[in-house]
Amino acid sequence: MNLSWLQIEEYLQKDDRCVFPIGSTEQHAYLRLSTDSVLAERISSDAAAPLGVPVFPVLNYGHTPLFMDFPGTVSLRKDTLWNVVKDVIESLSHHGFRKILIVNGHGGNMFLSEYITGWLAANPNMNIKFHNWWRAASTWKIVNEIDPVASHASWMENFLWTRLQNASQPQAQKPMVDLNALKNASPQEARKLLVDGNYGGYYQRSDEDMQRIWNTAVAETRELIENNW
Repeated sequence: MNLSWLQIEEYLQKDDRCVFPIGSTEQHAYLRLSTDSVLAERISSDAAAPLGVPVFPVLNYGHTPLFMDFPGTVSLRKDTLWNVVKDVIESLSHHGFRKILIVNGHGGNMFLSEYITGWLAANPNMNIKFHNWWRAASTWKIVNEIDPVASHASWMENFLWTRLQNASQPQAQKPMVDLNALKNASPQEARKLLVDGNYGGYYQRSDEDMQRIWNTAVAETRELIENNW
């Protein structure tokens, strides 16, 4: 975050909006472990920049116990994650932020939406939106137009900024994993089912396709920052 406390104090005299991205550190097949965090933070920054709304540093860890048999994955317990998120939003509230957009990049964090709804009931002066950027209507529509076989660690998360330079992507379309079996799997069973970590689908599509998704996701996120508070 490239702002000083003095600049935040000045900003709060005229506006009370901010963005708080959250992600995870977990296996993404041949992509970066930080893929979810990178995407949440970059979408937040690209969406907020023209509006002059501050974006706070991304929370890099999430709830991802299923992937704990893949080295490098870090998982927080639900209560631990919620307590961190709650401390962040209460800190922001203390300083005068009243409208917070949480941009979430990780499916395992989605439970936070219910926790936040409960918190808001006790804090009626606050307004918080919880935005799962990849599941938002317009963005998901573009994903399905390009290729409906899209999943965790597949092409739909393979952007220039999540790709590793020295990692070659398989060319074949991977068959989709049995999602029912995966849902009830232990971490050890999940690794056996997933092998490399991709749930199913191609590993990479054209940069033109990915730019279409990105442009839509940024516009959809900007709309949430701007309107209907």
